Amino acid sequence: MKVEVFAPAKINLALHVTGLREDGYHLLDTLVAFADIGDRITIDTSAFPTSLEVTGPEAVTELASDRNIVLQVAERFTRTGLSLSMQLEKNLPLASGMGGGSADAAATYRGLLRLWAAVDAQDTPRDPTAEDARALLAIGADVPMCVTSEPARVRGIGEQIEPVSDLHPYPIVLVNPRVKVSTPSVFNGLACKNNPGLDPWPANFENRDAVLDWLAAQRNDLEAPAIANCPAIADALSALVQTRNCRLARMSGSGATCFGLFDRVHKAEAAAGAIRAAYPQWWVQSGRLSGGRRAAPQLIRATT
Repeated sequence: MKVEVFAPAKINLALHVTGLREDGYHLLDTLVAFADIGDRITIDTSAFPTSLEVTGPEAVTELASDRNIVLQVAERFTRTGLSLSMQLEKNLPLASGMGGGSADAAATYRGLLRLWAAVDAQDTPRDPTAEDARALLAIGADVPMCVTSEPARVRGIGEQIEPVSDLHPYPIVLVNPRVKVSTPSVFNGLACKNNPGLDPWPANFENRDAVLDWLAAQRNDLEAPAIANCPAIADALSALVQTRNCRLARMSGSGATCFGLFDRVHKAEAAAGAIRAAYPQWWVQSGRLSGGRRAAPQLIRATT
């Protein structure tokens, strides 16, 4: 049996740091969405022992190590006596603030549920359990929110997930200036670790512009310390702001990727083209939000 799963990039449209636990974990209040830009996982039961091959434009040797989060998920959720051959097509830059590793781990989990359903001749995978969620959270705080890959308000360390509606599938441009940012350094540089949370998400919005107005009133508390750590992030934000028709520009996660939201696909594509021409060394992609719609595992081959 073989399955293929899309792992969409996680975008923190807003991220407020609301506290610090005694164990060192920061408390967050964040609105996450997912883009139709991401990695791809293929899982096959035909190999022994379990292995991981990494391909794609952003593949690096270190990703194939036994510390990869994908292998951690496979070890936790595989069936006794079975081994897996996995291939990760890496399209998202490493350490980029888009939850790439967590998205890959969540895609692996979704793929395994689909795989076991196929092995058992079931039409649909079983639903995730609370025990699954605890195990995934222990592997990575961002992994549970990436499992559904749908817009959500996420609080705590990542365990409180509340789906949101009325988030328009905005065209988006993602820009990474090809620099790695140390997440611990960014959090350590945060002047205040007890900030107000997000404004309440309205029951409904008058129109898509009202959603953008709400987003503009929020912030990413990690943006300032990330820019202090890596000034190129400010250049990426400036490049987005200076394109025509960018409605909102902000950094995602702890950086270094920044995003711009647009109201039309052709405007986002034009902006991405302009930024690529001006900064050919940067990673620049255009797409749309709501990438979770592509994230359902696909059984691509069955053998008996």
